[in-house]
Amino acid sequence: MTLIPLERHTTEDMFLDDPNSIRKIPLPSVFDSSERYISLIIPAYNEEHRLPGALTETLNYLQQRVASDSSFSYEVVIIDDGSTDRTSKVAFDFVRKYTIDKIRVIQLGTNHGKGEAIRYGMLHSRGNLLLMLDADGATKITDLEKLESKIAALAKKQVESALHDDWNLEISETLVAAFGSRAHLEKEAIATRKWYRNFLMKGFHLVVLLTAGPTIRDTQCGFKMFTRGAARKLFRNMRLKRWCFDVELVYLCKHLNIPIVEVSVNWSEIPGSKIRMISIMHMLFEMLLIRLGYSLGLWKIYT
Repeated sequence: MTLIPLERHTTEDMFLDDPNSIRKIPLPSVFDSSERYISLIIPAYNEEHRLPGALTETLNYLQQRVASDSSFSYEVVIIDDGSTDRTSKVAFDFVRKYTIDKIRVIQLGTNHGKGEAIRYGMLHSRGNLLLMLDADGATKITDLEKLESKIAALAKKQVESALHDDWNLEISETLVAAFGSRAHLEKEAIATRKWYRNFLMKGFHLVVLLTAGPTIRDTQCGFKMFTRGAARKLFRNMRLKRWCFDVELVYLCKHLNIPIVEVSVNWSEIPGSKIRMISIMHMLFEMLLIRLGYSLGLWKIYT
């Protein structure tokens, strides 16, 4: 659980594979200047069946944005977290179709956990804005505009308060996070879940409240957007690799004075979820680690 901040020298010998040529593409660093308007980071572990549909819908939307706005630029970063199925082949098929400039695949080799996959993707992205989203396409991709709008409003306020003249030049350097939320769907979910699942989820939310405070109603939605400046601070500090990295992000935002806005999104449950009842126990253990790690000073926060 030791923290190793990402520095320039750690990426110099790491490359992306381009299936359309023999060249190797050096991995970018979030500490470099941005090169795209937005980066979409998709962690994928054994997602050969769900990934194609989600990617197709996402890319259709992104291409429409490009067609309607010539200044809009994007990249999709897929992090294959040690999959044992054909996830990487599916991802590289999209690279062949759209080119490595728009679709990039990072292979971690062994399974580290969703949190680590997202952290790695965030630290090697090129966007002014960085959006994490799940490989199953459970959240409507068009909802990124809701988060984008909230980020822009908060970033503009930050820049105006700092007496900058042109906030568009500064959006990537402001510190803002927007969390997609399914809290508005909670009543429907309670009505359809088994009683013991509702009991465990209530307990989980209580522990989240005690760990991270009453900032966010839904910490676990996999649809979150960050400015480049916020991503630098958050993901160089994040320790948890699996279940409760979302809760840790809330905790870090609080301690790094990064404002979070919670935004309701359209969400639907997609078959194939990897969350099991035992996952709740793992989450509770990781939240204990958050509490102890930071309160006892075992985990230093780099600013």
